[in-house]
Amino acid sequence: METTLTMDKQSIMAKSREEIAQKLPEGKWSEKQKVALTCRILFAQGHDSGLAGQITACDKHSGEYFTQPFGYGFDEITTDNLLKVNKDLEVIEGDGMPNPANRFHSWIYNARPDVGCIIHTHPPHVSALSMLERPLKISHMDTCMLYDDVAFLAKWPGVPVGNEEGEIISGILGDKRAALLCHHGLVVAGRTIEEACMLAIQCERAAKLQLLAEAAGEIKEVNPELAKEAHDWILQDKRSKAGFAYYARRTQKECDFTV
Repeated sequence: METTLTMDKQSIMAKSREEIAQKLPEGKWSEKQKVALTCRILFAQGHDSGLAGQITACDKHSGEYFTQPFGYGFDEITTDNLLKVNKDLEVIEGDGMPNPANRFHSWIYNARPDVGCIIHTHPPHVSALSMLERPLKISHMDTCMLYDDVAFLAKWPGVPVGNEEGEIISGILGDKRAALLCHHGLVVAGRTIEEACMLAIQCERAAKLQLLAEAAGEIKEVNPELAKEAHDWILQDKRSKAGFAYYARRTQKECDFTV
């Protein structure tokens, strides 16, 4: 006899949360390996822009973080060529130099002790919205993980290599997980590497959906209460890890590489 068909939605969601936490698969990679995988995943998802963009993962105890060396594209990153730097961008481990724009990452890490990974990229659809000076609109279930969680920087401060830009970007981000930077691109601040990677993928997808929808008509708002419910449901930690593991398997298969 069925026992769940008469349960209310909240009870079913609570039961499912327990199962998700216990049973969803996740990868067994080191933090350094996950940074390299994130570079490759985002390259495969169209986030590359030559030498632009940075991905960092911070050790919350030391304040040092892994990042890719300046001069390499996301598709070239492995665990062997990643750098470890301090918040002054001095290299602790590895050869080469970090992107000078990593300075604003240090500002975000100082302002947000909850953040474990920052992703900054210039994907095409987010960049197109940034050129139109339009905030990201969240109006689809898949992208509700971003609902009320994407800030908007309406004025471009220029190349983000100074402390002024770090103060501006960390300030506009506030307590949110992402920000669309006008005439620039995307910044994501996730609790984990997996969460940040999933957020970055969905930000670009949301921008693509927005441009498609706006070309056809007016975007309709979603119910705020239901959007918040979906936001919290999709951003479960184990779900983010399972999603990351899927994209890692897919990217390694398509690109024929291992970390």
